[in-house]
Parts: sequence; structure tokens; C-alpha cells
Amino acid sequence: MSLTSASCVLSVPHHRDRLADQLSDLGVERNGVLMVHASMRAMGTVGGGAGAVAGALRDVLGEDGTLIVPAFTPENSDTSPHYRNRVRGLGVHAREAVRASMPPFDPATSPAPSMGRIAEAVRLTPGAVRSAHPQTSFAALGPLAGKLVGHHRPDCHLGEESPLRGLYDVQAQVLLLGTGFDSCTAFHLGEYRVPSPPHRTYRCVVTTRGDRHWWEYEDVALDDSDFATLGAEFERTDDGTAVRTGTVGSATARLFRFTDAVDFAARWLTSQRAAHL
Repeated sequence: MSLTSASCVLSVPHHRDRLADQLSDLGVERNGVLMVHASMRAMGTVGGGAGAVAGALRDVLGEDGTLIVPAFTPENSDTSPHYRNRVRGLGVHAREAVRASMPPFDPATSPAPSMGRIAEAVRLTPGAVRSAHPQTSFAALGPLAGKLVGHHRPDCHLGEESPLRGLYDVQAQVLLLGTGFDSCTAFHLGEYRVPSPPHRTYRCVVTTRGDRHWWEYEDVALDDSDFATLGAEFERTDDGTAVRTGTVGSATARLFRFTDAVDFAARWLTSQRAAHL
């Protein structure tokens, strides 16, 4: 095969119907609840772009299925890694200018660019519902969307009073679509279930009755620095059957049960992090 012919083969776009078939073959449950972390870049060329991927996810779930994605907004916080990277090397006045320019969180309009194009396509789909946490909101579509995201306490990022508890209770599935375990939000609920987890202060910009102001609160100190290692060990549990792996589009996809991931993470983090204290 010539280089020209090979490039033509590689550039053939993936289509919505085929993506839905691949998701079904992987084991996504029809009429189930599915939480997705996805990379559009890993998917390769897709006819219809991110909207087609979001559509394929909804197709395989069916009308009675519920799709949920992270819609996090670290851009409105001065205690996030995103902010630290943005102001690195800046002087005091330049940092203050950055803080002054941060828009307050609005669940109806605030974009979530760091979550990727597929998550944004879900968030922007008519009928999507979004939780109200000013930093770690979730967007959902489907009959259980309101129930899952409607009660997200503003001082609880990813714990028992966030949508993650609801996902645990309904035994949702988790799909990592071209992403690694370092982005597995389910593991964070495991952090809350570690005995006496460390806490820290968070701060972000919000609006109260039309007034823009900074809000500060205490919550569990979230740390995903060891999630890749945690995920690799989780993937080996039950003789490697806890995680189903396949290809969707051009992406490597991993599918597993939310409860399995949280329970394993709680045990692993309790033993591994205590060992490094």
C-alpha cells in the first residue's frame, strides 16, 4: 500500500451508527446510567464531530438511559492547579488582574472547556440538566438526570452529597473513552470514604443575588496524583474481568461498574496513602 493510500484509509471518518455498535459490543447497558470521561482527540476523525459521539452514547443507552459527564470549572478558582499554572511567573499586580477577570459561576452559561468537546456537547444538548456546584458540577441527559444532579451541596465537591453518591446507589457504569484512570472521577468518592481524610480550603467566584464575590469553603483535599497507579491495580482485579476494554472509533475504551471502582479505591487509598504518611 502506498503512503497516499494509507493516509486515505487512516482518514476515513467514524460514524455515529458504528460508534453506537462498538459501545454496545463493549457492554454499555441499554436503559442504564453511564458516566463518561472522553477525549475527542483520541476518537480520531468522526463524522459530525463531538455531537455525533454524544449522540452515539445516547443511542446505545436508549430513551430510558441516562448519560452524565463532568462539567467542572477550575477556571473560576484561585485555589486550583489551573489557576496556579495560569499565573506562574506573574507579578502581584498581574495575578490580581487575572483574579479580577474571572467570571462567576453560572450553571446555565458557564462553559467547561477543560472537560473536553464531548462533555461540552452533552452539556449544551437541549434538555441537559446541570448541578449547581461552582467548581465540580455535572451535566446529565435522560430520565434520571434531575435526580442525579439536582442535589449537589456547594461545599461537597465529589463526596456523599454530590452526584457521585447517586451514581453509586444506582450502580452506574463508567466509560473512559480515550482517557486514562487519572481522570476517573469515581475514585474521588473513594477518597471521601477513607477514614479521616485530610481537608483543605477552596475558593472560587460566585454570584449571590446578582453580586459577584469570592466564596471560601472547606472540603476533602482531592488528590489524583496516584490515580493512574490505582487504576492499573484496579484493572487487574477479578483476574482482569472488572474492566472491559475495547476500541471505540480510534480510542481505547474502558468500561466498569461505578461501585467496583469506588469500593476498590477506598480500600486501596486507605492502605497505600497511610503507608506513605
